[in-house]
Amino acid sequence: MVFAVSDPAVAEDEPVQPWQYDRSRAPVAVKVLVAGGFGVGKTTFVSSVSEITPLRTEAVMTAASLPTDDLSATPDKHTTTVAMDFGRVTLADDLVLYVYGTPGQERFWFMWDDLVRGAIGGLVLADTRRLRDCFPALDYFESCGLPYAVAVNHFEGSPEYEEGDVREALGIPPVVPVVIMDARRRDTVVESLLALVSHALDATPE
Repeated sequence: MVFAVSDPAVAEDEPVQPWQYDRSRAPVAVKVLVAGGFGVGKTTFVSSVSEITPLRTEAVMTAASLPTDDLSATPDKHTTTVAMDFGRVTLADDLVLYVYGTPGQERFWFMWDDLVRGAIGGLVLADTRRLRDCFPALDYFESCGLPYAVAVNHFEGSPEYEEGDVREALGIPPVVPVVIMDARRRDTVVESLLALVSHALDATPE
């Protein structure tokens, strides 16, 4: 945060007090959600881009979850998010994003209503091996009128499709951005967030 000391009598090495912040020069902070199916890469996405140590609420998966959690596409997955992931990224001198990753399993969807409050947009992560898993997130954002974009997270060995193919398969309107990315690569994660923020700003009434 950029601030200015308004009292010239205050020494340079003296701590700045709250009333001395120049809030007009502070960056704009906005909230976005990252949603999608179970094991689609939301935790990896937030961890890859966050400039602070990300907050994770992961729990070890047990045998009790086997009947409800499909691990066929992610056999090496041993933990799952039970509340949210949280990270922060500065996209520009005047723009900071607070990124919230939602839990993917249906039994945790009740938390989405709390996480969505104050968000300017949502990013839906999709896995081409199981595109149907992202439909609940698409339906949720559409039902609450939140601008959203789709980021296709390509896993090793998964079939690669063009943006147009994914758009057609999901029935996404032409105005909604679709980005092909890798949740492990920070540059592609940033590109996805920029596409979402740009779309959210365009969708905001003047």
